Amino acid sequence: MSDETGKPAMDLTTPLSAVPARGPRYRSRGIRGHLRFLAIWGALAVLILLCALLLPRAVSLMTFRLIAPFIAFLAIAAMGQALVLMARGIDLSVPGIVAMSSAVLLGVSSGQDSRMVVAVAAALGVAVLIGLVNGLLVAVLKLNALIVTMAVGAIVTGLTLWYRQGFAAEARVPDAVAAFASARVAGGIPVVAVIALVLMALLTLGLRKTIIGRRFEAVGANPGAAHATGVEVMRYQAGAYAVAGLLYGIMAVLLSGFIRNPTLEVGNPYLLAPIAAAVLGGTAVSGGIGSMVAVTGAAIFLILLDQASKMMGLATSWQLIVQGLAIGAGMWLSEASTRMGRGRG
Repeated sequence: MSDETGKPAMDLTTPLSAVPARGPRYRSRGIRGHLRFLAIWGALAVLILLCALLLPRAVSLMTFRLIAPFIAFLAIAAMGQALVLMARGIDLSVPGIVAMSSAVLLGVSSGQDSRMVVAVAAALGVAVLIGLVNGLLVAVLKLNALIVTMAVGAIVTGLTLWYRQGFAAEARVPDAVAAFASARVAGGIPVVAVIALVLMALLTLGLRKTIIGRRFEAVGANPGAAHATGVEVMRYQAGAYAVAGLLYGIMAVLLSGFIRNPTLEVGNPYLLAPIAAAVLGGTAVSGGIGSMVAVTGAAIFLILLDQASKMMGLATSWQLIVQGLAIGAGMWLSEASTRMGRGRG
């Protein structure tokens, strides 16, 4: 069967696994996608150049060593948010999940190394469970993702507050967790940064090189067409939230270990920042398109911009204005690159 151009048309009964990973219908989209994902690296290069000229301390090796852990934390959370966006959702429960996972780590371990493994497993399990609840409410019950995740986040925050009432004010994570999260390898590279890079590589390979990844992208790009080819759309949509919850849990454990004595506000900075990093990294809000490498680049961009603003002594109000303008410019650059690629295609 062929269309009016003479090219073979895909039969809707063809299993998605039989669709070639690269072909005529993918090539132009791939070119546009590469341009979309390259935009953040161009923005990062401009930022580094401006800092090198105006504020050399902001791009010194010492500064990068100091901010590397925070880049890693944001990158891990942003990769989870990117997965949800690729599934045509959004997740506003990140601060609640991070706070709850942190509280479970403290409560189960009681600061004892002997209970570290159980505590970490419990913290990750709770994060996945909350993510799965989000996914089921959105994918199965077809509720609005924005409202659902906001409500779930509020409920989880309330439960965390109740759970932590019996904690001592000086409650700390196990020393082994703190030592691991603060450790550095290979001449000063933070372990948390290495973990972020490993997660980035695993997610990239999973999305690009596996049938599950290709089906997930198809679900985000066009759920109706994916369902017509036999893909269980609800499973992939709910799974995106569950995997995102796991990433938030990993980040929460690492962040808690890094600061040693996490408070109830430990997750507050990760409400909008992961969304900004995901979108700046070229993740399509309309679903189906995303790059974990570009999202990591966006995390570097945002943390470096924040650090440079602080070094310049800008007031908090101006820091927010600069960040907002930079995010807007980055999104415009990403969309402009995509439109340019579409015109060439």
